[in-house]
Amino acid sequence: MSNFFKNIILGGSALLLAACGSNDDVLKIGAMAGEEEQVAEIAAEVAKQQFGLQVEIVAFSDYVTPNEALNDGSIDLNAFQHRPYLDAQVEARGYDIVAVANTFVYPIAAYSQKLDSLEALEAGSKVALPNDPSNLGRSLVLLEQQGLLVLKPEAGINATTRDIVENPLNLEILELEAAQLPRSLNDVAFAVINNSFAGMSGLTLEEHGLFVESKESPYVNLIVARSNNQQDERVQQFIEAYQSEPVYQKAYELFQGNIVKGW
Repeated sequence: MSNFFKNIILGGSALLLAACGSNDDVLKIGAMAGEEEQVAEIAAEVAKQQFGLQVEIVAFSDYVTPNEALNDGSIDLNAFQHRPYLDAQVEARGYDIVAVANTFVYPIAAYSQKLDSLEALEAGSKVALPNDPSNLGRSLVLLEQQGLLVLKPEAGINATTRDIVENPLNLEILELEAAQLPRSLNDVAFAVINNSFAGMSGLTLEEHGLFVESKESPYVNLIVARSNNQQDERVQQFIEAYQSEPVYQKAYELFQGNIVKGW
């Protein structure tokens, strides 16, 4: 046999082996390395047990690459972002990706060492909020939802203290660096603290929370797909697996209770 025909046969065999070695049935999910990756691993286990679905978790260490990878088809879904971030990425980069389900709210909440309930809040009390634009607006919306403030209707999550139109208790609002908020609790009636700094300071919703974002928060985290695969049966199966009790229990354990179901 000539070398020419040998090369054709060998090349065809290599292609066949490569095709057999690939697995298009594996659903690839992007998640942030660490606790969120561990939560997604439990969802993958549930998906395998309930649906026989093969899921591979792809861990990322930054917040830009997971959407790039989803948009170019390197992964099939990701689960790491809330809608304001998704909307900003789609607008800035033209991604053809869409939210298909909610996961968890990693919430901001009001914590207090002085109050057992919001009813005990006195007129003129000092309250501390994070001073960065994203979390300040988020905190002001939370206070409005509790009936403590009224904001200009158009302010939304971009609100600042200049957008307050009613402050019935005449609360004195202090804007502090997020890292300083846990240390301010001795000096204020309550402080609104994001999930990361609350956890690092040993604050939990169950023991120290005064009020917290609900699952209707615009900052609920999402499972995101491409427009062209959002109706895939495997996507729907993974959503069901993620929105399950074992996943919630693992997330509750990893985040020390500082989570809210988004579904």
